[in-house]
Amino acid sequence: MEAIVRTAARVMVIEEVRAYVEGMGRVDETNAGQLLGHLMTAEVLLMRIAEAFEETG
Repeated sequence: MEAIVRTAARVMVIEEVRAYVEGMGRVDETNAGQLLGHLMTAEVLLMRIAEAFEETG
């Protein structure tokens, strides 16, 4: 049962990242605030991915 929950968590975080990227739209490379926001969100999403795929035991 634990493996099923772990797999579901992985699928959910991958879908969250996919939805974020799809909804980003065009990135204005000259807008430092927008770039910073995307970088901060990317960092959080990467931490969530690492956590979801972390092997335990």
